[in-house]
Amino acid sequence: MKIKELIIFTNKLEFQIDFYATILELPIVISTPEFTSFRVGKSLLTFKYKKHITPYHFAFNIPSNKEKEALEWLKERVDVLCFEDNEIQDFYSWNSKAIYFYDIDKNIVEFISRKNMNLISETKFSSKQLYSISEIGISSNNIERTVNKLNTFEAIKIYSGDMEQFCALGDEDGLFIIANNKLRKWFPTGDKIYQSDFIVKGDFNFEFKKGEIIEIM
Repeated sequence: MKIKELIIFTNKLEFQIDFYATILELPIVISTPEFTSFRVGKSLLTFKYKKHITPYHFAFNIPSNKEKEALEWLKERVDVLCFEDNEIQDFYSWNSKAIYFYDIDKNIVEFISRKNMNLISETKFSSKQLYSISEIGISSNNIERTVNKLNTFEAIKIYSGDMEQFCALGDEDGLFIIANNKLRKWFPTGDKIYQSDFIVKGDFNFEFKKGEIIEIM
């Protein structure tokens, strides 16, 4: 499942532009007073201004062999979020390794190397090595209802999880990470899971607004 564009909201647009363009060195595709879009490999990450916002969790796929280089690259730019003193998190059941950090809005951003994708790179790691947007977190107090709603647009497979606390839908190219905000917190920080509005475009096209999924054409 491909996420071609993820649109999220910020009330610190200029600061987020500086963070993603200067610190993470992502190329700007288009910038206006209302929004700015960054190139993330095959995807676009767009920030739009909104007065009242809450944090997100999203992830970028990186080459399958580059998590150690990515860690060193990130540590020159941001504070890496650890779990039990580990800077790189090993997800054995997903055959993946991940690194987490905050952006300006305390969004939990993740670099994830998925070994099954076999995205091997011999090039020194940089932001040019980001392959795509691979995950967006969705807060739900009824996971089954959220899954059923997405399936009314197009059939989508369960990648991992259950219908109670956590369910990942899609595949290693792109995942909707649906979490029960009453039973879970975001890994690795334990941050509260908010029903943060966003828009996604790609194989699925919808707006997530006030906890509801609304299809867009």
